[in-house]
Amino acid sequence: MSTAVREAADLLQNAVDTGKPCPPIRDLFTFGDIEAAYAVQRLNTERALAAGRRPAGRKIGLTSPAVQRQLAVAQPDFGALFADMAVPDGGTVPAGRLLQPKVEAEVALVLTDDLPDPDCTAADLVRATGFAVPALEIVDSRITDWDISIVDTVADNASSGLFVLGGTRVPLDRVDLRTVRMTLSRHGTVVSEGSGADCLGSPLAAALWLASTLARRGDPLLAGDVVLTGALGPMVPVAPGDVFHGEISGLGSVRAGFAAEGESR
Repeated sequence: MSTAVREAADLLQNAVDTGKPCPPIRDLFTFGDIEAAYAVQRLNTERALAAGRRPAGRKIGLTSPAVQRQLAVAQPDFGALFADMAVPDGGTVPAGRLLQPKVEAEVALVLTDDLPDPDCTAADLVRATGFAVPALEIVDSRITDWDISIVDTVADNASSGLFVLGGTRVPLDRVDLRTVRMTLSRHGTVVSEGSGADCLGSPLAAALWLASTLARRGDPLLAGDVVLTGALGPMVPVAPGDVFHGEISGLGSVRAGFAAEGESR
């Protein structure tokens, strides 16, 4: 393991421990070295597991073509989910839990079978999926002011934070994820809109990319994993006291709030 990988991992972990974002870590590496960034992510994931955190699945990021162009990449990225990142539907995120949170609404899949084949097909993915649910992903960045490149966000566990799963479980044969419509509201006012087609053409296409990518890396998706398939619309900054409500046609709704300053929940 290189000194740069360890230094970057330490900077990001220190930001979590202190609650103070760190400068971008991209200058520690050759420009655009995504594999080095994944090595940083892997090191901090291994540290988390060694500390007793339980894996819960994976998230997909950078599913929007506009964001891919902004960061000069041609594919999504991925990060790890842990059980302690889950917020109950309708729950409240304590003040100070995250550094610079933003919210996006998306489709989550919950798997009932492993996906170990790098050449898995859409049919394999559908058979391995127990159900879909509406979800809120509460993204966060340990990098000051979200000043990120692709290397920064990959190293920072794909800018993961928390996630909220809705309570309605819908089998995939009952919904066309490509055509679903999403609205995300803050205090009753719509602040983000989109569709399933805005996520790499379909949330299933995003999930298939993830399944194949992880299988090739020898770390496949497993039964029981939650897969956050990527935002269906623009992410929205969070202020203390905000309450967000996501609605995805055919899947139902999901809700989460953020405690005001000084509140514990």
